[in-house]
Amino acid sequence: MKETPYWWETVSFPAGEAEPPAGSVDVAVIGSGITGLSAALELARRGRRVALFEAHTLGWGASSRNGGQVLTGLHLGPDVLLKRYGPDLARRLFAASLTAIDLVEGLIENEAIACDFERAGHLEVAARSSHFPGFIEAAADLERVVGHRVRLLTRDQLGAEVGTDAYFGGMLDEISATINPARYTAGLAEAARRHGARLYDQAEVDRLTREGARWRVITRRGAMLADQVIVATSGYTGPATPELQRRLVPIGSYMIATEPLAGELAQNLIPNRRAIFDSNKFLHYYRLSTDGRLLFGGRAGFVPETPQSVSESAGILKRDLVRLFPQLAEAAVTHVWGGTLDFAFDELAHVGQLDGLHFALGYAGHGVALATFLGSRLAGQLAGDMVENPFTEIPLPRAPLGALYTGRPWFLPVLSTYFKLLDRVG
Repeated sequence: MKETPYWWETVSFPAGEAEPPAGSVDVAVIGSGITGLSAALELARRGRRVALFEAHTLGWGASSRNGGQVLTGLHLGPDVLLKRYGPDLARRLFAASLTAIDLVEGLIENEAIACDFERAGHLEVAARSSHFPGFIEAAADLERVVGHRVRLLTRDQLGAEVGTDAYFGGMLDEISATINPARYTAGLAEAARRHGARLYDQAEVDRLTREGARWRVITRRGAMLADQVIVATSGYTGPATPELQRRLVPIGSYMIATEPLAGELAQNLIPNRRAIFDSNKFLHYYRLSTDGRLLFGGRAGFVPETPQSVSESAGILKRDLVRLFPQLAEAAVTHVWGGTLDFAFDELAHVGQLDGLHFALGYAGHGVALATFLGSRLAGQLAGDMVENPFTEIPLPRAPLGALYTGRPWFLPVLSTYFKLLDRVG
């Protein structure tokens, strides 16, 4: 079993600039995930001088490791959005998630990115019978609050969508899509470079210092001056931006890939090729790859990925896979890997400015579409456009733990135990 993402075998990522960073640019971008690359691409298309810095290889982080689900909505449901922000902002936030999917599709077409984009829709399934009444309420809230319709499926109707009898109903949204996230990320990098962005890999940013009205971006390969800086590091935000780091919680998510399955077996698992996830706190999410593998993920542990947590997740996820799909008991698992998501303390995505630095982050598992949207919108804003972006109206909250939290999530084991208990009792 390979402890590397299956996706990485389907693509070659572009190499970074050979020369060390030097001189000056209009905008420096930190992080080569979807946020940073979509921002760099948009800025370069507008003729801005832009340099991007990545600590590892281009596209190394969660952007190229995730489940490739391009989802409508946000981590929070419309009922919560309505209570917190009122009907107008709730509607605009949800509408932005739909615009984000259209933006992904448009970028793929305009930049000729071959990444298996498919409007297959997503299906949320009720892991317990007690969860399905919540689906009924959520479907009603979606239509009432944000004007978005989904289709409810009873337990008897699920057989046409997923090859297991483990669930108690579902909620189907036809608007969502699936994608090969590594090919998409690599395609964004190639497009950004083609339009003139400079992309530096193996160039971790150690420090950011002020020099008058400009920033000096000090990396392990050299330094560069920038008029403005975008921080696009999400779950990998570190000590170079400490105030942002302490406002985010990095959470690990893990995946396995089976060997390619026989055509009939794969077809019976997910007949309509939906992106599927369940209603648990410790949720599972899964889909089919283009070559017939089942890509099966979940939070086998909340801790950010390490070699040990990745190795341990293989057994946990294979056990859960077989529990849901006994027909896959003999299917070999060929890959296991992990990635690190970022959660803000209000569980929403954010874009804004802090201590003079621009940022977009906090996607909470909805990063493929929202990172594209926020990266592009932030770039447009820095280029001088008046952009419609409702996320600018929501401030990034501080940690409720105050000085006890510095960005290292020491409380995750306790949180993990609590959520497992909630899932057990229903």
